[in-house]
Amino acid sequence: MYRSPRARTARRFAVIATAIAAASVVAVPPAAAHVEVEAKGARALDQNVTLSFNAESESADAGITKLEVILPQGLSPRDITYKDGPRNWKFVRSERGYAVSGPAVPAGKDAAYSVTVRQLPDVESLAFKTLQSYEGGRTDRWIELEKPGEHDHADAGGHGNQAPTLELKPAAADATPLSPSPSESKTSAAPSGSSTTAEGSTGAEQAEEKDDGSSPAIPLILAAAGIVVVVGSGLWWRKRRTASGG
Repeated sequence: MYRSPRARTARRFAVIATAIAAASVVAVPPAAAHVEVEAKGARALDQNVTLSFNAESESADAGITKLEVILPQGLSPRDITYKDGPRNWKFVRSERGYAVSGPAVPAGKDAAYSVTVRQLPDVESLAFKTLQSYEGGRTDRWIELEKPGEHDHADAGGHGNQAPTLELKPAAADATPLSPSPSESKTSAAPSGSSTTAEGSTGAEQAEEKDDGSSPAIPLILAAAGIVVVVGSGLWWRKRRTASGG
């Protein structure tokens, strides 16, 4: 079928435009992390610091009902006090952090709250792993940690389900660590999150890890099997002698 030069040119432009549009869709950068934490000007070892969290909604038909936070190493649940949050929400400490929860916020709306930290640890950054729950049972897990040096790449941020991370400035020259509160003197010896149970493994999984196969029932089973073999061999030998007339 004959096509004029003008028709062929138009067709080529259409193909190129389609390819460019497809490439632009593929090249769209992934969405930013949907839970963020902020504390303007925060420095390591600062005291009584307010951390502001904002959990963006990922659902148009279900409201956010709970935000559970796993504290990073260097922070204890007793270091955290509740400051403000959605109407009628409550703050509860746990072994590995804390949770704020209450009636569902309107569907499609963000959930914002703030807490006060007794003292920030002497580190460069803090990642607050967060489980974001909605009415109906859905849970988004913002728990992925940024790899060292990843923030230096322009295309690295905002991918996956990255945990909200707070960057800290170096500690002031006269800043000193506070002593642990009396109620936390025992638990502070084990940094938050160091327990495998706190990270989600069950007691059954821990039991399997500790089981080395040296169960006391194994020798008894082997002994019983040996007795069965000996008795069976004796009966077979006796039956054979009887059949041969011996």
